[in-house]
Amino acid sequence: MAVSPQIFPPRKRRPSAGAFISPTLSDLKLVESLLILSQEVSSMKPLQFLLQRSCLSIIRKVKLLSLFFEELLANQVSFFSPPTVLCFEEMYIVLQRMKTLIEDCYNGSKMWLLMQIETAANNFHELTIDLSTLLDIMPLQELHLSQDVEDVVVLIKKQCSKRTKGALVDSKDDKIRLQVLTTLDQIKKEIVPDHSILKQMFESLGLRDSSACKEEIESLEEEIQNQTDQKSKHFAAALIGLVRYTKCVLFGTSVQKSDSRRRRKKSASDANVPADFRCPISLELMRSPVVVATGQTYDRQSISLWIESGHNTCPKTGQTLAHTNLVTNTALKNLIALWCREQRIPFDYAASSEKVNGVVTNKAALEATKMTASFLINKLATSQSMEAANDAVYELRSLSKTDSDSRACIAEAGAIALLARHLGPDTASRLPNLQVNAVTTILNLSILEANKTRIMETEGALNGVIEVLRSGATWEAKGNAAATIFSLSGVHAHRKTLGRKTRVVKGLMDLVKGGPTSSKRDALVAILNLAGDRETVGRLVERGIVEIVAEAMDVLPEESVTILEAVVKRGGLTAIVAAYNTIKKLCILLREGSDTSRESAAATLVTICRKGGSEMVADIAAVPGIERVIWELMESGTARARRKAAALLRILRRWAAGLDARSSSTTTTTTTAMTNSRIVLPS
Repeated sequence: MAVSPQIFPPRKRRPSAGAFISPTLSDLKLVESLLILSQEVSSMKPLQFLLQRSCLSIIRKVKLLSLFFEELLANQVSFFSPPTVLCFEEMYIVLQRMKTLIEDCYNGSKMWLLMQIETAANNFHELTIDLSTLLDIMPLQELHLSQDVEDVVVLIKKQCSKRTKGALVDSKDDKIRLQVLTTLDQIKKEIVPDHSILKQMFESLGLRDSSACKEEIESLEEEIQNQTDQKSKHFAAALIGLVRYTKCVLFGTSVQKSDSRRRRKKSASDANVPADFRCPISLELMRSPVVVATGQTYDRQSISLWIESGHNTCPKTGQTLAHTNLVTNTALKNLIALWCREQRIPFDYAASSEKVNGVVTNKAALEATKMTASFLINKLATSQSMEAANDAVYELRSLSKTDSDSRACIAEAGAIALLARHLGPDTASRLPNLQVNAVTTILNLSILEANKTRIMETEGALNGVIEVLRSGATWEAKGNAAATIFSLSGVHAHRKTLGRKTRVVKGLMDLVKGGPTSSKRDALVAILNLAGDRETVGRLVERGIVEIVAEAMDVLPEESVTILEAVVKRGGLTAIVAAYNTIKKLCILLREGSDTSRESAAATLVTICRKGGSEMVADIAAVPGIERVIWELMESGTARARRKAAALLRILRRWAAGLDARSSSTTTTTTTAMTNSRIVLPS
């Protein structure tokens, strides 16, 4: 029975020739290993669409060769001459290379294999020559073979000699390659390819449905990671653009039906991206994590846009940046790269077009993206049913996740207004998945800085997002609406606009109170951005934000305490009073929380003490073991945490020494507070 090469895991990088070594075994064991290896190669399924003749020829020769090794084992020869052993060892390496070559051709990208068809055919040819050479120098007279097996060896030699003549690349393979190159050249010239030619090309490669095209895109993305020169990366990106366009125009309407099972698995994988690997600004997986002056980590592209937009504060903490230097977080980048490799997610691929002297070096990929976006948007605009619209929106959602060029092309083609039509309650009640896809696409588009203004200015878009936030059909829809608010509020002017909308503030706070953990997190990070505006903080405090984040602190301590720090800092005495009942939780976080939450807890307690007066200081001072906890933070916390802990310790000691100027008027009250309401940290 033929064995499919799919049982072998695909390689990220092909091994070098030096990686193949023969085993150090006794003569008989070496022959046994050769027999097993030859049987593995001969049982592999031949390539189906490219290099069929070359692959089948190799497999047939190795199948005949296995008879040779069977004869040797049957003769029970336990010792061979050194020249024979050397031939066997070299033959083992040749068989390993054959097996690896077939595996790689089978498991890799068909498009990339097509573009490298001459190299691959030459590899098959070289292996055939190597096998022929080894058989020529093999001292067969020493092996006492039967006449039948000797005839088989002679036959293999003749077949090897025959294969070395004539063209290495099959004419049909060369024809398909020429068609692909011609199509890429047409796309580069902004000529829409003929759909019948696309269909013929893709059928010839075995790419006959949406699922096969998606797998091909993933294989090309992996191939990009295997390349070291930019020219190869750009060429592979152009092929991705071609496959993605063809998938949409030929098979796009069946994506969610035929590929729904695969899509659900992919969505689950997306949802499981570790929180520490997501950029706090874009919420996307960080490709180039960098550390800013406050010690927080962001994706380089996102924080660079933030700083270039005129901001001088840390988006997460609200602190003024002492400097704008960005330091690569190498340790985190390595962890993300390792995780991506395990999940088969491309990591170091940046698909956006680069410019050299003002010229786009990857024009074919960019034009293919424009054609794909235009096709999908036209399909969405002319859809006669919600199901048809959902197919188009789902494809736009997938495309908008890929890179900045895609987000720009989709928005520039007018997608935002069309997407906004599907955010309302009518869509939610009739086809909830369409609403989820629409709001998620807008979220993806908002990652691009230029699109934030487009969304804010497009009629119905912002109101649609707010409607989903308030009454979305699913928690996923509400959470992605909250994430969109967070993304839009990255622009200072938009932050003020959003903060003044009562429905935005109430929707986010309701989501924190009643949503699942993932949706709570989306809402909390949006609230944190809005809390950067002092006017908005007042509205948040009036609506009970302090109490809400205090409850959320049990589930999402880092996000909650960071918001509390921002609110207390900008909310005045009202916020301080509201935060009174959270002191116990802050003290617990000071001891048990993560580095980030301990840092924010210390900063919040310092602000409470400075603005809240002696009563607040007395309650903190009454916590058993508080000084020991502060000392521990001063020794093991982040730089900012150590500074805040030192400031908190000074405040407590000044209060204990009676040096607080406000303490004289509140001594009685403070003593009563310390007596009646001591805060106890759990042991």
